[in-house]
Amino acid sequence: MKPVAIFRHAPSEGPAYFATFLAGNGIPTELIAIDQGAPVPRDPALFSGLAFMGGPMSVNDDLPWIPTSLSLIREAVARDIPVLGHCLGGQLMAKALGGVVGPNPVKEIGWGEVNVLDNAVAREWFGAAPAAFLAFHWHGETFTVPPGATRVLESRYCPNQAFVLGKHLAMQCHVEMTEEMVKTWSAIGADEIAAAASSPGVQAPEVMQERLAERVKALNGIAADIYRHWMQGLVA
Repeated sequence: MKPVAIFRHAPSEGPAYFATFLAGNGIPTELIAIDQGAPVPRDPALFSGLAFMGGPMSVNDDLPWIPTSLSLIREAVARDIPVLGHCLGGQLMAKALGGVVGPNPVKEIGWGEVNVLDNAVAREWFGAAPAAFLAFHWHGETFTVPPGATRVLESRYCPNQAFVLGKHLAMQCHVEMTEEMVKTWSAIGADEIAAAASSPGVQAPEVMQERLAERVKALNGIAADIYRHWMQGLVA
C-alpha cells in the first residue's frame, strides 16, 4: 500500500496518536516536515491518503507552502484520495474547498466539550462516540463549512468543529493528543494562555492537566473510531 502523507507544520504538532493508530494497523506513513522546509508534493496519487496536522500560523498568512497545500488538497478531493485535517489542517481543507477562515469569537485553549450533530453523516462518522465528548482545543480562528460539505461537530464557543465531504474529514478540534503533547503545549504556550486568560474558552495549564491520563485515554478511543472510518477510504 502507498503511504499516508502526514504534513507537519510545527515541531511540537506532530501526528502523535494518529501515527500510533496507523502503525498499529499496518498502514505505512511518510512525514512531510513543512517546518523543516520539505516541499509540498504535487501529486496526491503518490499516497493512499493525506493528513494535515496543526500549527500556530494562519492559513491566511503569506507563506510559500500554503498555496501548494491548498492545490494538493483540491486535487486529492477531485481524485477521491481521502484527506484528513486537524485544526490548522482542517482550516487548510476549508479554504481549499471554498470555505472562509477567520477569527473565532473567542479563543479555545484546553479541554472542551464537542457535540455530535444529529444528521446521517455525523452518525456515520461518530456513531460510536457519545453525543458529547471532551476534545482538546487550541485555536483563535475557525472555518466556515465549504459548499457541499456537512457540519458534524459543534462546541459552545465554535459552531463549526468539523465537517465531512465524502471521504474527507476536517476538524477544528484536536483528537490526536497524547499526555506528553498536552504538557508540552501547556509549557510553550504559557504566554498565549496568560494573554487570553479572560476568554471563557481558555483553561489554565494546571486545569488542562487535571485527570490527564483519563481524558487522553478517552479521547484516543474516540480518535481510533474516527481514524478507522477514515482509513476505510484509503487508496491501495
